[in-house]
Amino acid sequence: MKIKKEMIAMLLAGGQGSRLGVLTAKVAKPAVSFGGKYRIIDFPLSNCINSGVDTVGVLTQYQPLRLNTHIGIGIPWDLDRNVGGVSVLPPYEKSEDTEWYTGTANAIYQNIEFMDTYNPDYVLILSGDHIYKMDYEVMLDYHKSKGAEVTLAAMPVPMEEAGRFGILVTDDDRRIVEFQEKPEHPNSNLASMGIYIFNWNTLKEALIANASQPGLDFGKHVIPYCHEKGSPCYAYEFNGYWKDVGTLNSYWEANMELIDIVPEFNLYEEYWKIYTKSDTLPPQYISAESEIEKCIIGEGAQIYGKVYNSVIGCGVTIGADTIVRDSIIMNEAEIGKGCEINKGIIAENAHIGDHVRLGIGEEAENDTAPHIYNHGLVTVGEKSVIPNGVSVGKNSVVSGITEASDYPDGFLAGGRTLIKEVAEA
Repeated sequence: MKIKKEMIAMLLAGGQGSRLGVLTAKVAKPAVSFGGKYRIIDFPLSNCINSGVDTVGVLTQYQPLRLNTHIGIGIPWDLDRNVGGVSVLPPYEKSEDTEWYTGTANAIYQNIEFMDTYNPDYVLILSGDHIYKMDYEVMLDYHKSKGAEVTLAAMPVPMEEAGRFGILVTDDDRRIVEFQEKPEHPNSNLASMGIYIFNWNTLKEALIANASQPGLDFGKHVIPYCHEKGSPCYAYEFNGYWKDVGTLNSYWEANMELIDIVPEFNLYEEYWKIYTKSDTLPPQYISAESEIEKCIIGEGAQIYGKVYNSVIGCGVTIGADTIVRDSIIMNEAEIGKGCEINKGIIAENAHIGDHVRLGIGEEAENDTAPHIYNHGLVTVGEKSVIPNGVSVGKNSVVSGITEASDYPDGFLAGGRTLIKEVAEA
């Protein structure tokens, strides 16, 4: 028996997020911490619930364990339902050989049966790695009013940046007349956000027709196919806050924007809550000697030092006489006494010894991945250990259990990479 749902969502959460460097060495990008207590995937999931979409398939692939544990049966998002709710959909394993998802649309194609059980009128395709608030119901109303078969959410970007995106060229009625994938000379500044609404029959037909395409992708194959076939495709212009936190610097910036005096992206709106799986933690403890200015501090944190303009996760300890500035410290990280941390991104369960200085001196280009480690940040991978009394320069990265002997003269110069294996817990 088929259950009837007007619209279901398919959330692509298999991304490796390689431009986040050591932050995604052991975890899928949508499961990376954000804003003190959340994970990136909480934002599209919360958008679904706030928009009345109660059936969500989450497609996982790369390092899915933490994502699966986080989502569970969907209780925090009110997605633990007998009919619908949240379903985690790993790549389908056949008896003969395992079939990995090879592209965004291939992942959806492999789950046609799942979608068919709900017999939806519409399918909403989402990416699991953007920070934004959007009412998908408003987008669906727009889709219906245009008589569209495919609607792409799009936002205006500066013309000089348009070459980095899939660009939509539309007529006066916002009907799409041309797609340009990362064009050298763009004809428009409307960038696709990777959020699509399809009529289910249109999507199903397009997926089956293109199933043999290697790396089956929405932007390259499915949407151009629908367009060429004459399916009405429309652009839905979105002008709210939207951030692709695909690089360490954009991830750091998006966290810092949360603590602006008037944040452009507000976590505290009553009518648009962001839901997450919360552990049962004690309240935070702020000692008499500590100083805190313009910060987010997660529950269970213990602050004995001075913290300025930073996002501090849950269960973090910051020792006495330590100064933290412009940094992101993720859940359960421990920072010793007498440290100085400038513009650091310190991942979960990292342990920083006493009298450690991070992010000091002049900037130097990173020696292994300058396209990842830049903008003066210093990045420490999860479960890493930095011994007492060492200093680390800017644009550098430390990951793994390091010892004093890894730091010549007690110093890791700016732009250096120190990556050792992390012992599995």
